[in-house]
Amino acid sequence: MIKSLSPNPQNFSKEDLKFFKKFKKPYDIQLFLNSIKYNSEYITNSPRIVLKRQTANCFEGALFAAAALRMLNYKPLIVDFFCVNDDDHVIAVFKQNNLFGAVAKSNTTTLRFREPVYRSVRELVMSYFDFYFNTLGEKSLRGYSNLVDLARFDKLNWMTTNEDLEYIGDYLCKIKHHTIVTNKFARSLNYADKDLLDVCFAGSIEEGLYKPKRKNKDHL
Repeated sequence: MIKSLSPNPQNFSKEDLKFFKKFKKPYDIQLFLNSIKYNSEYITNSPRIVLKRQTANCFEGALFAAAALRMLNYKPLIVDFFCVNDDDHVIAVFKQNNLFGAVAKSNTTTLRFREPVYRSVRELVMSYFDFYFNTLGEKSLRGYSNLVDLARFDKLNWMTTNEDLEYIGDYLCKIKHHTIVTNKFARSLNYADKDLLDVCFAGSIEEGLYKPKRKNKDHL
C-alpha cells in the first residue's frame, strides 16, 4: 500500500468525516460513486461539495476518491488520460501488495473500478484501452500522465474549498504524458463492436456524453 503520511481532514465537518468512515476499502468508494448522479456541468467541485450535492463528473469523482482513499491511509493519487475525439478521463490510483488498482467515476460502465492486480501504472492504464471509445466506437485513448500526488495542492484546501478546482485540471494539461498509440498507428485500430457499445453507454446521461464531430476514419 502506498500510504499517506497522515489523513488530512482539512475543513471537513464532523458529519463529513463520519460519512468517510463508512468506507472500509477502495471498492466501497467505487460503489458510492456509482450510486450518485453524473454531473454534466463544466465545473470541478471539491470532494466536500461532491459529498454535499451527491453528484460528480469523472474529474470530480477522481478527486473525491483520492480524498476518500486518503482517509484510508493511501496517498491521494490520480492519473490523467489523454484522448482524441473524446473526453479525457481521470482516475484515482491506489496500491496494495505492490500492485496498482483504481477508483473512478464515469458516465460509461467500462471506465470505472480496477482491482489492484497491475504491476505498473502503464499496465493499469492499458486495462482501460479496449474499453475507451467514443459514441461512434472509435478507440480514443492515446496517452496518460505520471502519478500526481494531490497533497501538492493541500495549501489550497482542494478537498473542502468552495472554489472551482480548475487549476488542478490546468496542471494536468501541462505535465508530461506518455504516448500509448501514435497517430500513425491509430489508423489501424478497430472500432468497438455494437454489443460493447451498448453495454458501455447503458444508463449514460446524454448531456454528459462527448459528441464526436465526425466519424474519424483515420482514428487520429
